[in-house]
Amino acid sequence: MPHLRPLRLATGRMPRLVAPLQRFAGDDGGVSAVEFALLLPVMLTLYLGGVEVTSAVSIDRKVTLVSRTVADLVAQATTVTTADLTDVLQASTAVAAPYSASPLKVTVSSVTIDTSKTAKIVWSSTLNGTARVKDADVTALIPQALRDPCATATTACTLIWGEATYDYKPTIGYVITGTLTLKDQIFMKPRMSNEVTKS
Repeated sequence: MPHLRPLRLATGRMPRLVAPLQRFAGDDGGVSAVEFALLLPVMLTLYLGGVEVTSAVSIDRKVTLVSRTVADLVAQATTVTTADLTDVLQASTAVAAPYSASPLKVTVSSVTIDTSKTAKIVWSSTLNGTARVKDADVTALIPQALRDPCATATTACTLIWGEATYDYKPTIGYVITGTLTLKDQIFMKPRMSNEVTKS
């Protein structure tokens, strides 16, 4: 039957067409390469993000140490000069090592709190930043827990206020973009006298 010949030809060719498809479906030689290609962007993002976040956390810890160091050193004195404060501020940059000290701003101030719980700046010194203005009212910036005991004190309370700020810019900038401002502050009571005076 001549009219069945095309049908026989088609069915005869069918196994030849299906066989390569079956071989392709069973071949798993390239699966690893495909999986790697799909996972590579995710792995790179996690790795680079981990590097950036770890660096930011480490610098944030350094900022805390810098503010504490500068306040602690000044609180141990009874009198400081401008040269003393410059030395303390310069030395505090060593705490930030191995990170660059150029984005670091450090300020140390003496604050007096009177019996009405009003806090004012007595003196201030800074490195790479802006010193606080003498006699400026900083009541809102001092925690209430530090101001409350001064209400019943016979003399004005004084505190040494250490502040540190670091403008962190990620080296890679893939996960964390732009500049992240890391800052910390600490208040310490003078240790050797009621007030650290500046001469």
